[in-house]
Parts: sequence; structure tokens; C-alpha cells
Amino acid sequence: MNHPPRDPNDPVLRSWVPSSASGDFPIQNLPYGLFREGGPAHPGVAIGDFVLDLRALAAAGLFAPSVANAPALFAEPSLNALAASGRATWRALRARLSELLAEGNRELLEAGIAERALVRRDAVEMLLPLAIGDYVDFYSSLEHATNLGKILRPGSEPLLPNWRHLPVGYHGRSGTVVVSGTPVVRPAGQRKSPDVAAPDFGPSRMLDFELEMGFVTGNGPGLGVPIAIEHASDFIFGAVLVNDWSARDIQAWEYQPLGPFLGKSFATSISPWIVSLEALEPYRVRGPAQEPEPLEYLREREPRSLDVALEVNLASDGMVRSGAPPQRISRGNMRSLYWSMAQQLAHLTSNGATIRAGDLCASGTISGSDPSSYGSMIELTWRGAQPLTLSDGSTRGFLEDGDRVTMRAFCENDARPRIGFGEVSGTVLAGGTG
Repeated sequence: MNHPPRDPNDPVLRSWVPSSASGDFPIQNLPYGLFREGGPAHPGVAIGDFVLDLRALAAAGLFAPSVANAPALFAEPSLNALAASGRATWRALRARLSELLAEGNRELLEAGIAERALVRRDAVEMLLPLAIGDYVDFYSSLEHATNLGKILRPGSEPLLPNWRHLPVGYHGRSGTVVVSGTPVVRPAGQRKSPDVAAPDFGPSRMLDFELEMGFVTGNGPGLGVPIAIEHASDFIFGAVLVNDWSARDIQAWEYQPLGPFLGKSFATSISPWIVSLEALEPYRVRGPAQEPEPLEYLREREPRSLDVALEVNLASDGMVRSGAPPQRISRGNMRSLYWSMAQQLAHLTSNGATIRAGDLCASGTISGSDPSSYGSMIELTWRGAQPLTLSDGSTRGFLEDGDRVTMRAFCENDARPRIGFGEVSGTVLAGGTG
């Protein structure tokens, strides 16, 4: 007997694939990624402790007829074709995957592909999920912008006059977006101390992380056609966790008058898993009050923020070598963001700029009002003046060579399964001496 499909977000839905109750990837999540098991890259979806090979399912005809042209979506070693397919296809695919993986469904088993299509996550290499096109980094946290204003422009108004009127952002370098686990080489650049007349050149002495969330786009409506804020979700393929590494001494010298450049363009790490907006829908909440009220094209009529818990863990080289656990140094939440993803996308395209499948937009550092929720070292240590003490007794004003930064993000409450992003991690390697 055929049963009507259940809501993929139904909190009581269970999968026949084993899954830990405290894990990030229950059947209500089903995030997309790109994996390799000693051979070519394959698009996949995370379920429990496993990765499901989407190419194998498409070849077996298990997506027909609900997902049109499914084999072509997974033929390439990236998720760009899926991102370009549009929201109707994204929703149909997620619904079909939920159906196939739901407890009691035997279609994969009866098709004889379950054993080869399901691979343990700890046995695969995760790759950058997309060929990233344009990369835009916003500056959407009121608390972070205020803190940096106080640090970089002491004695002046922390927020510049435009900040509460529009989502400030800059274009980054897509070629240096890397997947979690990729080492980060300490960048070199011009640095100028306040007590000297001229800059010098050398490795950054103020290497920092930035705790951010980002989103990946599908194809936009075309050049010259803005995306209305109420339709923004039609063009957002999914969300990722982001660490936008920053060299604060290089940034401080170069950023006026045109903003970030070499202090930001050397590395941006993202999580390997892309979580759909549909999976995050139950965690939508109202964001901070916006004063003054935004202009009409940036006004949202419904809850615009997401209740996503965020944390940063740091381990020194000595801690890593001894097997000591990393130390949590920050815990915040995405719901504190002043400007939402929809507002960011509406503003980005308001002048007619186009977006393409695989473009990445990041939120900027997410900091809360409590110092324990600050999302960067420059805030946590107030530019090194208040160093952190790690469990091995070492102190940190900024990151040192050998340090490993690991970020995690997840949604959870007592009524629903945990929806996680996995992690984004990176280890700092020594750079050149200049």
C-alpha cells in the first residue's frame, strides 16, 4: 500500500539508517556535500554516520519521476548543477530522499544498491562542495561592528552613519575559499605600528578567525533584475558554516578608504555540508529590532533570523600533540544578526547585480552582547590587551602557528532533533618571513 509522503521536517520521523540522537545529521536534515572514497568525487547527502551517494541513486532511477533529469544533476564533481536547478527541484529532491530513507521504506534495499550507495562518513574525504563563483562577505552583526569600531577608531562613533541603513559588505576572493580541514598559511603583508613612521612587510602578527554563517545561491533572475526580499529564499540553495580568516594588522593599515583587501583574501574556510533552508525552517525566529526602520526594499514582514547555536574551539599545537581536548572560547547564536540572509541578498542585487549558482555570501563575524559570545580573537582579547589562557597554560592575544580552530553550528530544542552543520576547522601553518 502506498502511503502519502510525510513532512520531511516531522520531528518524529525516523530513518532506517542508524543515527545517533546527539548527531548532526538526522533524517530531518539531509545536507548536501561532495565526497571521495579513493576515487572520483560524488555528490552525496549526510544521514546519520553515513553518506548516501546521490549519483548511484539517480543511475538506479530512484528519483524518477519526481526529480526531473536527476542523472544530469549529479554527473559532475560538484553540486553546481543541483544549485542551478531551482527551488522546486530542491524541494522535490529533499522530499524524495526523506521518503527513501524513512523507517520502513525498503526501496534502496530491494534495488540492491543500499550497500554500495551508503558509505561511512569516517571512511571518505570531504571536498569543497561547489565551484565557488562570486564571494561576498557582509558585516551584519551590530555587536561585532560596534566592537571593531571601538577598537580600530577609539574615541570616535563606533558605527559609521550608513551601518543601520544597509547591509555593509565587500567582495572577497573566491579562489581562496577552501573546505574544512585545509591548513591555513600565515599571510604576509604590510604592517604599521602606531609608534613608527612607515610600514614594514612580513608575516601577520595578528592572525584571527571570524565566526560566520553563509549561504550559497542558485541562479538569479538575470542582469538588471533585483531580487525582491520576499522571494530571496527562492534563490538560496542552502547555508554553510564559515571561518573568514583575517590578518588584523594588515587589515588595520590597508582598509581605509576602500575596505578589506589582502588582510582578508588569503583564506576562507567553509563546512563541507550545505544545509537546506527547508531543514532550517522550524528554527526561524524574529531578529533584533531595526532602528531606524529599513527602506522598503529591505523590510521583512515575517521572522527573518535563525536560531543556530555557534561555538569556537581552540587547541594549541601542544594540546593537539598531547591529545588534549580543544578549549571552547566562544559560544553565540545566529539569531543575534542585525541583517538577515534575505536582506543581504536583496541588497546585493538591488542595483541589478546578478547571482549565479555557486556564489557564496557570508554574514560577517557573529558576536553577541556577552563577551563570551564574541566571534573573533580581536574582540575576545580586545586586540591582544586581555589575552586568553588555554588549558596548557599558554596564552593567546591572536593565533599562533600550530593552533587549530574548530567551529560548530547546530539547531536544537527539546521538541525537535538536532540539525547540525558538522564543523569547519583549520590549522595555522607558518608563513614566509618577507
